[in-house]
Amino acid sequence: MGGLLMAIAMGSTQAQEAAVPSELALLDATVERVRTQFQVPGIAVAVVKDGQVILARGWGVRAHGKPAAVDADTLFAIASNTKAMTATALSVLAEEGKLSLDDKVIDHLPWFRMGDAYITREMTLRDLLVHRSGLGLGAGDLLFWPTTDYTTTEVVQRLAQVPLKGGFRQQYAYDNVLYGVAQLVIEAVSGQSFADFLQQRLFTPIGMADTRFNADHLKRGDKVAVGHALYDWRELRTVAPLTWHNNSAAGGVYSSANDMARWMNVQLDGGRLPGSDARLFGDKRQQQMWSVVTPQGIAEPVVPELAPMRPNFAGYGEGWSLSDYRGQKLVWHTGGWPGMVSRVTLVPEQKLGVVVLTNQEVGAAFNAITYHVLDAMLQAPAHDWVDAYAKAVAKGREKADEQWAAHQAARVADSTPSLPLQAYAATYRDRWYGDVLVEQHGQQLRLRFSRTAQLVGSLEHWQHDTFIVRWDDRSLNADAFVNFALDVDGKVSAVKMQAVSSLTDFSFDFQDLDLRPLH
Repeated sequence: MGGLLMAIAMGSTQAQEAAVPSELALLDATVERVRTQFQVPGIAVAVVKDGQVILARGWGVRAHGKPAAVDADTLFAIASNTKAMTATALSVLAEEGKLSLDDKVIDHLPWFRMGDAYITREMTLRDLLVHRSGLGLGAGDLLFWPTTDYTTTEVVQRLAQVPLKGGFRQQYAYDNVLYGVAQLVIEAVSGQSFADFLQQRLFTPIGMADTRFNADHLKRGDKVAVGHALYDWRELRTVAPLTWHNNSAAGGVYSSANDMARWMNVQLDGGRLPGSDARLFGDKRQQQMWSVVTPQGIAEPVVPELAPMRPNFAGYGEGWSLSDYRGQKLVWHTGGWPGMVSRVTLVPEQKLGVVVLTNQEVGAAFNAITYHVLDAMLQAPAHDWVDAYAKAVAKGREKADEQWAAHQAARVADSTPSLPLQAYAATYRDRWYGDVLVEQHGQQLRLRFSRTAQLVGSLEHWQHDTFIVRWDDRSLNADAFVNFALDVDGKVSAVKMQAVSSLTDFSFDFQDLDLRPLH
């Protein structure tokens, strides 16, 4: 660990902005504390106020152990911060009269189907953006996370088989897959690819010259941050590149602190393009994007030190999270990506915006920095957000450790499988994902998701007819229980999976799989 901390300290960037606003005088020290506390090799931050960029700079390095420094032009995966861009793209088309957010999805994609006929018939374009469809948390994400070989159209077609977990428009449950539907609607209505639409209608007019549609569109010479993760939640290492080529509207974009500053200023200025009277959208559209459509429950902070950020209201609009902080409305979003996480936060009444981009997958880092900046700019009482989020991370790990200990206590360690290993080996099919293969290699079983190159691992016997799949790619932090159910004749009739740890990203929606053997 000592070597890592030394490398992080040595990676601190030289002063990239000579004039730092007095309100942000302590930001440099805070960011360095964050990098050390949460083992983040590189961070970029931009702050805008009243239409001006008052700070845009980087700290640390693009890749651990390498000298290239992060600066305000370094590209990071912004992941789900892309969703606001997708909502804006729909708003552009709405302003042109080419669609309405109240249109039914089937008006534009007649072949679109959900797992319920009523939802299929009634779902609107707005419903695609606001996480109230009846799908469960992260439902369908395994169709593109980690990278699969499905096309966007195939992902959306398979949505008809993804199980529903709640009532239509009855409760909030975050999803990504419906943004893929929104992408296809934008393409159908505009007659352009989504990549071309974003480039020509958003990125170029706003001046986001370095922003890329997704990882496939990165160019030679781009200054790109490398993602990092704690392998097995212990060892910091780089993460293999990933692309959402088949659901880019949910989280594909790469951008920089400088370009995201331009994006925030356009949003804070009511959609007005820089140096022009032209607008991407009008006041009514902005009001709708920034109005709560789907209310969210408000949980108690996991540690008392986070109490100051507990909101009085919380909900989701069109591609934006909405809440309040210290008497101010916040319009914000986070992004989670293998190896990179980020946060964009707008305070409309103050014409204030903050973006934090990081190349390590720990949300505590961007939250601690964001709230430090908000407090400084809102002249709020000082609060040690680094310490608060460090305690929250420790609490989460403690909970995961307790759950693992409970699993171990319940385990019948000396049990053996009911069947010989070859009896578990088969091709198993799930209606929405497709095929998962269990293959015997000598005295070991291997499990492989047929459409996902990264999901390959070894089955380790746990107890009875339950195994744990240990993925070859240890950056995933997504090992899962694999339970084989037997029929009355002692043959495998079904396979169910669930993540071993509560720390596993919800996009590994193993629990929704209903795998049946092919005979």
